[in-house]
Amino acid sequence: MNFICQTWPWYFSGFCIGIVMLLIIYFGKAFGLSSNLRSLCAMTGVGKKVSFFDFDWKSNRWNLYIVFGSMLGGYFAVHFLSAPTNVSINPKTIAQLAQLGIDAPNGKLLPDALFGNIDRLSPKIISILVIGGLLIGFGSRYAGGCTSGHAISGLSNLQVPSLKAVIGFFVGGLIMVHFIFPLLF
Repeated sequence: MNFICQTWPWYFSGFCIGIVMLLIIYFGKAFGLSSNLRSLCAMTGVGKKVSFFDFDWKSNRWNLYIVFGSMLGGYFAVHFLSAPTNVSINPKTIAQLAQLGIDAPNGKLLPDALFGNIDRLSPKIISILVIGGLLIGFGSRYAGGCTSGHAISGLSNLQVPSLKAVIGFFVGGLIMVHFIFPLLF
């Protein structure tokens, strides 16, 4: 039971993801979480007005089960299987966060200044979260998939467009962390 309550090593988690991907490829499916938004919209009947949503969403029902299973599994893991964690953060990272006015997480995974209770967040942080969410939604649609779809499914299928998208994700992440994030904070 102790193994289940701790953070799993990368090689075990990666092996599990690899097995799931082999099963998905074997059954001729393509994995990606952002495609579920299209399915959810199609379920509402909006396909009668917008042709993009006019498709057989029931054929993608299995992917919706993965999303709901991920949410249920995450809830179950946090509330019933989480052991207290003491996250070690590089002192340079703590110093850089302090320069931006963000306190160290103090053993938590995320700093309260950025990811605390929503009722304590400033309008600036809420605006950043909303705009960031819209940009992520637009970007995943523009790139033809999200990070999980391209990085896990696309790369395992040796798709060149997925390799280009993953390189773009990393470059965009580096630009955000090193240039845009300091400007915002």
